[in-house]
Amino acid sequence: MLLASLAILIGFLLLTWSADRFVDGAASLARNFNISPMIIGLTIVSICTSFPEMLVSAMAALDGNRDMGIGNAIGSNITNIGLVIGLTAIIAPIGVQSLTIRREFPVLFLVMFLAFALMTDGTLDRFDGAFLAGGLVLLLLWLVRLGKNEQHDKLEEEFSETLPAAMSTRQSLIWFLIGLVLLLVSSRIVVWGAVEIARIMGVSDLVIGLTIVAIGTSLPELVASIASVLKNEADLAIGNVIGSNMFNILAVLSMPALIHPGSFSSDILLRDFPVMLLFSIILFIAAFGFRAAGKINRLEGVLLTCGYAAYLYLLYLQA
Repeated sequence: MLLASLAILIGFLLLTWSADRFVDGAASLARNFNISPMIIGLTIVSICTSFPEMLVSAMAALDGNRDMGIGNAIGSNITNIGLVIGLTAIIAPIGVQSLTIRREFPVLFLVMFLAFALMTDGTLDRFDGAFLAGGLVLLLLWLVRLGKNEQHDKLEEEFSETLPAAMSTRQSLIWFLIGLVLLLVSSRIVVWGAVEIARIMGVSDLVIGLTIVAIGTSLPELVASIASVLKNEADLAIGNVIGSNMFNILAVLSMPALIHPGSFSSDILLRDFPVMLLFSIILFIAAFGFRAAGKINRLEGVLLTCGYAAYLYLLYLQA
């Protein structure tokens, strides 16, 4: 138990550090090829911040732990809203002014609806995985087009300020490769530790994926969101979460479907997917701002955090 816990702790620390290096290298490479900060932020940074979840789910699927990979995707989305946005709003209220973010909300709900429709038969096969991967390609193309058309959006300025310092193409490529290799190693360590803890405690891989693994892989989003609101870049904080949630469903959920297709626990559709949808609806109502600029205040942050704690307690009772 101690060795497995240390493996998870070391794996998460290494996962967080290597994810930062991976994102910095990818963003710097893109900037060196004269790609605009808006497009870099909406596409490259968003998918790179979801890369830890992708690798963890892929490693879990390779080991035959399909439910852990699915739980990681769904659990990360719940964690992103309940814990990341909740804690961030408690530290500083999150104002939402970006038109781009408001346009992403309907796409997020569309992506969740498509994933739910594919999963209603109780299985994720390779056709489902290919469909999700195809949706990821369409999403990237739409975000690139959105980035080109919204160059004067408030997010443009915030993305520009958060991009890493200028690096040469060679240096960017080195950091990108170092980050990628360490992500592979650290994700393997995390999955091994998580599987061992599940075996020792006698709980399902799904519960471990929804809790320990999901929280650990959401740490980069938590750090980035808190840093953003402290710098008065609130749109960036919520934009990272929305983007990450879309990529988690399309990219992360496709990993177990493509690598280890088959049936999954019914709890995912009966319990976890509805919770993810509920949290997303609450975030939409709070952030959209139907008559004025949206704002997630401290009270709403407390409610989100308490709701997330209640969800964890429900998992504890059922486990």
